[in-house]
Amino acid sequence: MKILDRYILMQFLKNFLGTLSILILIFIFQTIWTYIDELAGRGLELWVIGKFLLLFIPQLIPIILPLAVVVSSIMTFGAFAEYYEFAAMKASGISLMRIMRPLIILMVILSGITFFLVNNVIPVAYREAYTLRRNIAKVKPAMAIPEGIFSNIGDDISIKVNNKHGENDEFLEKVIIHKKTPDKVNRVVINAEKGELRSGNNNDFLQLILEDGTYYEDIKARNYAQQERFPFAKVHFKKYIINLDLSHLNNVDFNEKSDITTYKMMNVGQLNYAIDSLKTDFKQNLTDQGNSMFRRTGILNLSRTAENEKSENKEKLDVKSINDLTNLLDDYKKIQVWDVAISNNKSQFDNLEFRQSEVEYRYKLMNLHIIILNDKFALTVACFVLFFVAAPLGALIRKGGIGLPLVVAMFLFLSYHFIGMFIKNIAENNTISPVLAPWISTLAMLPLGFYLTSRVATDKPIFQFERISRLFNKLKKKK
Repeated sequence: MKILDRYILMQFLKNFLGTLSILILIFIFQTIWTYIDELAGRGLELWVIGKFLLLFIPQLIPIILPLAVVVSSIMTFGAFAEYYEFAAMKASGISLMRIMRPLIILMVILSGITFFLVNNVIPVAYREAYTLRRNIAKVKPAMAIPEGIFSNIGDDISIKVNNKHGENDEFLEKVIIHKKTPDKVNRVVINAEKGELRSGNNNDFLQLILEDGTYYEDIKARNYAQQERFPFAKVHFKKYIINLDLSHLNNVDFNEKSDITTYKMMNVGQLNYAIDSLKTDFKQNLTDQGNSMFRRTGILNLSRTAENEKSENKEKLDVKSINDLTNLLDDYKKIQVWDVAISNNKSQFDNLEFRQSEVEYRYKLMNLHIIILNDKFALTVACFVLFFVAAPLGALIRKGGIGLPLVVAMFLFLSYHFIGMFIKNIAENNTISPVLAPWISTLAMLPLGFYLTSRVATDKPIFQFERISRLFNKLKKKK
């Protein structure tokens, strides 16, 4: 390795490792602040808290690594330009790409390390952190129910709440519960406007008191005919109490492993398999829901009745509309028919609303798997692209240190980060293709990298204000 290459690498690595260490320290404190409610006042040993923080460090890589590349690149090339080292290199006949060559090789290696981390290390760390958080939450059961996502309470109940409040987060709003029947199939869905968690004298049980809600259950039938007669049961309630068995939460083992797997805990191979399964299940679910809705309309029974009447050669009635059909009935039977029709229609509408939310959830879950899969590759390329944006930008601003370069680096990184977050959030509902969404922020930086690199390579400023002024002067003359 030549002396120049070694010098450039040492300057960059010094800035990169220093920046990386500072960012890890900053984000560890941010993690402590975020999860202080789960850690403080719980009687946890220091090794448990240390393990918790250590497991969250790999999850910070998607934020820390690109930011460290941007900051260190601007600082390194800014210092070269500030102390005329960059000018001396170019005066010696060394081109910009030759100066950047050792760092380009380093970026290729760093991209490979990044892919290994996001594909192998982060999923394992996320699983371990998720399990540890569940075990910590068992010390205070209300913490086991986070806001906005489904969480398991025991083996049979999955619960989601939109909002929690109160001194101990005991008051819940917009509660959705999926409950398994004795055959271990999710047939029961409970919706409630609000709920409350109460601890009794017996610490092994927790009362969940629900108010103003609906209890819905798919009836398990012995045969198809019975399924047609009683497809489901639905009850509206003002108050409903569920006793949650917490005996399994005693004697918490913080080293206990969990078999729960989410999309953030998967590598590329697992995500590909899960996406194929989700697509198959999604199509089958739509088919099953359509068939179920069709059976509940009663059209099959009507068609069978019509066939029976035709086979018995009964007299055909001239019925061309609903009014013609209801005119055949007495007045009191008309009222009964309309009441039944309105009740059935409301029941079908409520069921359709519930099924629609379930379809939207399945669709979003499938998109999240696709986004996470493509994000692993996009992050690998992002470090490489951001280097080609930040390095020439540092040479242009001609300032080293942590002053102006840090400000420019933060502006550049936040633009990249928030564009990515915004696009991925709207891609969850398929507004934008979930395959393309993780790449958009990187692709947006790619033209900027080409432009800045070409300007620095040819010793030209970013903006040619002389051309703009000449254009204005020509317009003035013509006017």
